Amino acid sequence: MRIAILSAKPDLYSTQRLLEAVHSRGHEGIVVNHLNCQVMIEGGRPSVLYEGRELDPLDAIVPRIGASVTDYGCAVVRQFEMMNVFTTAKSQAITRSRNKLRSLQVLSKAGVGLPKTVFANHPKNGDITQLIQLVGGPPVVIKLLEGTQGIGVVLAETNKAAKSTIEAFYGLKKHVLVQEFIAEAQGADLRAFVVGGRVVGAMKRQGVEGEFRSNLHRGGNAVAIQLTPAEEQTAIDAARALGLKVAGVDMLSSERGPLVLEVNSSPGLGGIEKATGADIASEIVIYIEEKIKADESDMVGV
Repeated sequence: MRIAILSAKPDLYSTQRLLEAVHSRGHEGIVVNHLNCQVMIEGGRPSVLYEGRELDPLDAIVPRIGASVTDYGCAVVRQFEMMNVFTTAKSQAITRSRNKLRSLQVLSKAGVGLPKTVFANHPKNGDITQLIQLVGGPPVVIKLLEGTQGIGVVLAETNKAAKSTIEAFYGLKKHVLVQEFIAEAQGADLRAFVVGGRVVGAMKRQGVEGEFRSNLHRGGNAVAIQLTPAEEQTAIDAARALGLKVAGVDMLSSERGPLVLEVNSSPGLGGIEKATGADIASEIVIYIEEKIKADESDMVGV
C-alpha cells in the first residue's frame, strides 16, 4: 500500500514514528505537507496537487492537522475522501472535535460523562455570576473555545477572579466555556489512545506542583496505567460519538465516574509511547490494513 502522513512538520516525533511504522509493515510511506497541497475541483475528476504536481495515487492517509490550520487541512482531507482514499480521520470528525462547544454537545447527547459546562453569549455583569453558580460556584475552569495544549485554560479560585477573567476574555471578543472544577482529580487526568474502537494505550498525566493543567507541554509527567472498565468504555464511546477512529481521549476521575474533558483528533504519540512502551504507530497502520482489506472483501462480494 501507499500511505501518506499529512503533516506540516515532518520532523515531529509522531510524524516520524508513523512513517517508520508504515515502512516496517512493508508499505510505501510518504510525508505530505497539507499546507502545500492544492485542491483541484473538476467535474467527475477530483484531484490533489502537491507542490504543483498531481500526487500519485494513494491507498490511505493519516491526517495530522494542526489546530491553527484546521479549515485548510480539512479541505485537503475532504478532497482525498472525494477521491475514495481511506483516511484514519474524516474531515467532518476533525472539524467536530476541534470545536470545544460542538464536541461537548455531541458527547452530551451520546450520554458520555462530562464536567458541568455552561456557554453564553457575552452576558452582562449580573449574568456572569449566574454562569459561575450554574457549574457549582468557584473554583471554576474557564476555557477559550479555540485553546490547545492547555493554552487559554484558567482556574479561577474565587468569584471575583472568575468574573474578572470572564470579563477580560469577553473584552477581547473571545467566546469561553465555564466548567466545574473537579477537585478530586488532584491535578491529574487520564489519556486513553483509541484506535479502531479499542483502547491501545493509556497513561495518567500529573501536573507539576501548583499547576492544575496536566498537559505534558506544560511540564506534566506521565505514567502508564490500566484503565477501569468504565474508563475504557467511556473513551471508546467518546471517540465513537465524534466519529473518530484514531483519537486521544482526555478524562478526569471523579466521584461520579470518568468525565471527558476533550477528544483529540491528532493526538501526539510521544507521550503515550514513552509512558507505556506500546507501539501505537504500528497499531494505527495495522488498523489501516484491516480496514482496507475488509473494504476490498466487500467489493469482491458485490
